Amino acid sequence: MALYKSESLEDEKLFISTQAYIKLYNRFKQLKHGKGRFIQVIGSPGTGKSTNIYHALANLDLDIYEPILLLDGLDCSSREVFREVFNVFKKDFKVNTTKDVYRKAAQYDAVLLADKLLDSEYLDQSKVGLSKWIENKGIKSFYLYLLFIFEYLKHMRDLKKVNVILHHSPVIIINGNKYDLLMDLGVLSKILKALVGLLFELVEISYDESETIEIVKNHPKYKNKEQIKLFIRKYGNRPRLICQALEEIPNKSVR
Repeated sequence: MALYKSESLEDEKLFISTQAYIKLYNRFKQLKHGKGRFIQVIGSPGTGKSTNIYHALANLDLDIYEPILLLDGLDCSSREVFREVFNVFKKDFKVNTTKDVYRKAAQYDAVLLADKLLDSEYLDQSKVGLSKWIENKGIKSFYLYLLFIFEYLKHMRDLKKVNVILHHSPVIIINGNKYDLLMDLGVLSKILKALVGLLFELVEISYDESETIEIVKNHPKYKNKEQIKLFIRKYGNRPRLICQALEEIPNKSVR
């Protein structure tokens, strides 16, 4: 079983360095020399945010703490999920108080809130990650966001000593289609990004057409540039979605 969803999608040996990756790498590199940074990595679904995050961290000398959240099911309340997140911190750090959680977190170059927290069903299929819980709860999950905002405001002084990397964007489902609130809703997304930008340093993972082609054609199976361009017109510059679509085509059709 893959440790991260990115590992099952893109081989680290085939990674392509893009302008977005270079920006992310440089932003992470700065974490070694300061505290109180909150970096949120955003991007449309299928752009490979996880791949970029883990590849950058693998090439930097950073001491990273990444918690694993394994929820028992989708029926947990927002308060129960909130408590479980901090129970994971307390267990990992071997402490009893929230104050000590922040003290221990400050000893790392950064706390990474990414696949092991959000998509932990990739680690244990009998459990549920935070993203699936949020998707299931829909608008009811916004109470959990409020709890974390209140926690942030309550412990702002402690958090000035902690660096956080967050890989998460809230989503909404309309007519069965999933939309990223920070990327896919036009003017509304721009307004939401501006608001989120008041709390976080936003780093967007996105590509132009030439970068998308290089990412996709880098896989030995995908050699037909014109076919890739057709899928770009359908899916946009989202390599993961294009790769998934190409995998459904017989090999002789893409040669």
